[in-house]
Amino acid sequence: MPANSSNATAPKILIVGGGYAGFYTAWKLEKFLGKSEAEVTLVDPLPYMTYQPFLPEVVAGSIEARHAVVSHRRHLRKTNIVSGKVTSVDHAKKIATIEYAGIKGAKKVSYDQIVMTAGAVSRTFPIPGVAEEAIGLKNIEEAIEVRNRILVNFDKAANLPAGAARDRLLTFVVVGGGFAGIEAFAEMRSLASYLLRYYPTLSFDDVKFHLIEAMGRIMPEVSLPTSEWVIANLDQRGAKIHLNTQLQSAVGGKVELSTGESFESDVIVWTAGVMAHPYVRNTDLPIEERGRILTHPTLRVVTPEGEFVEGAWAAGDVSAVPDLSGFGVGGYCVPNAQHAVRQGKLLAKNIVASLRGEGVKEYFHKPLGAVAGLGIGVGVFQYKKLGIKGLIAWFMHRGYHGLAIPTWERKIRVFAGWIWNFLLRRDIVSTAAVKAPRLAFETWASKPKK
Repeated sequence: MPANSSNATAPKILIVGGGYAGFYTAWKLEKFLGKSEAEVTLVDPLPYMTYQPFLPEVVAGSIEARHAVVSHRRHLRKTNIVSGKVTSVDHAKKIATIEYAGIKGAKKVSYDQIVMTAGAVSRTFPIPGVAEEAIGLKNIEEAIEVRNRILVNFDKAANLPAGAARDRLLTFVVVGGGFAGIEAFAEMRSLASYLLRYYPTLSFDDVKFHLIEAMGRIMPEVSLPTSEWVIANLDQRGAKIHLNTQLQSAVGGKVELSTGESFESDVIVWTAGVMAHPYVRNTDLPIEERGRILTHPTLRVVTPEGEFVEGAWAAGDVSAVPDLSGFGVGGYCVPNAQHAVRQGKLLAKNIVASLRGEGVKEYFHKPLGAVAGLGIGVGVFQYKKLGIKGLIAWFMHRGYHGLAIPTWERKIRVFAGWIWNFLLRRDIVSTAAVKAPRLAFETWASKPKK
């Protein structure tokens, strides 16, 4: 049950977005704030935070989809949770416009402090066919859909003779060779290889995987030798990576590359970058050329001249936070979970400090390294010049992310799921039928005679 402050004059803190940064800000505010110090409200269209590093494993069936998300209402018991979306912010008047789920029209809400943590969305380019055919991998719904498409395509392909129709069903494409793209690509390949044991009419050579990367290398977060090892490993597993290659068209599922190659696919996954949530342009807060909110290292919003915007804070992918460690891109923190989580924690402390008239701290974080899972038993870890590959790195990946997902309730569910999967093997059931839940009922329901 949402808990309001018992103090009617307590400042109102509005958190826009319940992803990493927003969830952790609210979670830590509950810990640091006294009962009557402030009233905290979190607004998000979804009732949960998605732990995005687990999305590739959700696709592969290594993690139950519900275990990769964290409920707002269950774990933010002292915060007012609002199901809806903030459509605009007039910070000069400290008024936000909110569209509440299930209610027509919008409502204006006043606040004293605003926390902008709306996150990011997939960044795409005006390539013909991408908007109509591709699917992103930024949320749990997309991960479930990618998994269902792979499973359904195998079912369909098993009924068909060799030929163009079957080839299209068994050709899978990922666009983008960053961490997200490579992990998704590898986990999809892992799932496909596992499924073959249940489809005697299909062979390993029938299934084709293509990853398209415009740059000359993949995974810029790791060393060149490590990235080359990943390419070689995936090549051995029948997954081809096209470097220095651009997607030119995906109209009708026909993939056309800048190299002149073309093939058809029913599953095209887009992971080629993210951008700050476009809604921030509906605010009067200062933003930079990439659409992110200008943010001071203390996570306070600032003007282009460096002056603080009173009562405004930002963190996570929607913010341009200077990276004081020197590891950033263009001088700013890169959009990843490591920064969003830590910024959320510091943001809560700084808000409390500002309310109490105490000093705030600047955000400083050196990367802990990069770790990626590439399917069951395969992973890579990179820290400076140290690169670890294979099974040990895979265990490091699972250990790190299993402990990093917030709340012990979720950690236990994730680790328990991994153990059961080891003992019982991964589940191969598709839930694609949920997209038409009333089909059977409508088909056979008795209707009045005309």
